[in-house]
Amino acid sequence: MEFKRFKAATVQTAPVFLNVEKTIDKAISFVGEAASNGAKLIAFPEVFVAGYPYWNWVMTPVQGSKWYEELYKCSVTTEDADMLRLYQAAKDNNIHIVIGINERGNSYGEIYNTNLIIDNKGNLIGRHRKLVPTWAEKLTWTSGDGSSLKVYDTEVGPIGTLACGENTNTLARFTLLSQGELIHIANYISLPVAPPDYNMAEAIKIRAAAHSFEGKLFTIVSCSTISKEIMEALKDDIPNIEELLTRKNSAFSGFIGPNGAVIGEPLIDDEGIVYADIDLAKCIQPKQMHDILGHYNRFDIFDLRVNVAPTRKITFIDTHEEFNKR
Repeated sequence: MEFKRFKAATVQTAPVFLNVEKTIDKAISFVGEAASNGAKLIAFPEVFVAGYPYWNWVMTPVQGSKWYEELYKCSVTTEDADMLRLYQAAKDNNIHIVIGINERGNSYGEIYNTNLIIDNKGNLIGRHRKLVPTWAEKLTWTSGDGSSLKVYDTEVGPIGTLACGENTNTLARFTLLSQGELIHIANYISLPVAPPDYNMAEAIKIRAAAHSFEGKLFTIVSCSTISKEIMEALKDDIPNIEELLTRKNSAFSGFIGPNGAVIGEPLIDDEGIVYADIDLAKCIQPKQMHDILGHYNRFDIFDLRVNVAPTRKITFIDTHEEFNKR
C-alpha cells in the first residue's frame, strides 16, 4: 500500500476586490510560485474570487444592498472563461488547487459560498457549497445542500473541504471523516468586526487542531486578509471603515498535523505563502489510540444519517395525460 508524501502550500492574501480577472491573475501567480517550489497542492482563502461581503457587518441591509448587486455581477460560474484559465494553470503546473469563489446561481438572488477542488490535470473534480452562511452572511449567500459534502480521491490523497464557520459543525466534519478524508482544507476570511475579546487567529487554529486531532489527519488553513483597496472601496459609505476593519490577530494560515499540533510557522495577519511536507503515513499511529471511524466508536449506539440528495426547487407533476389513458 502506498502512502502519499508531498509538499503543500497555503496562501494568506486579499483578492483584487470585486475584480474576477485580476484575482484569477493573482491566483495563477501564486500557483506558479508554489509549483516552482515543489508544491503539489495549494489552498486559497474563502470566496477568494473575488471578495467577501464585509458590508454585511458594518452597514445596514439597505446600505449594503448596492454592494450585493456588485458582488452578484462579479460572481462566477464554474464554466466562466476566467475559471477555465485557473484550471489550465493547475494542469500546466501539475498542482492541485482548492479555492473559494462566489458562485452565481440561476436566480439573481442566488450566490453560493463555494470551494472548488481542481486536480493536477486541470479537471474540476469537486464543488462544496457552504451549508450555512454565518450570521450576517445570510444577507448574501444561499445555503448549500448535502450533495456537496464529499471527499475526493486525488493523486496526493483524499481531500475534503469546509468553509470558515462550518468547520465548527461536528456532524459536517464527521461526514467527511467517514469518507476517508486525510487532507482537510479549511479556508476563512479575517473578521476584524468580531467581539473585542475574540481572537480570530486563535479561534481558527483551535478549530483546525480539533479536526486534525479528532480525525488524525492533516488540516491546511488558508485565510484572506483585508487590503487597503477593500477599505478604500467602502469608505464613502462608512467613513470609519479603516478603524472597523483593522485589527490584530484576525487571520491565521498554516498547517496542522494529525496530532493536533501546528507544523512550522503559520502566518498571523501577514500576507504570503507557506509550505509544509505532508506524509499521510503519519496518520496511522495516532489512529491506533483513537480511531473514531473504527475501534474507538460505537456504531451500534450512534447512527448518523446524512441527506446527500440535491435540493429540488420545484417538482412538476402532470397527471392529465395519464388520466386520459385510463
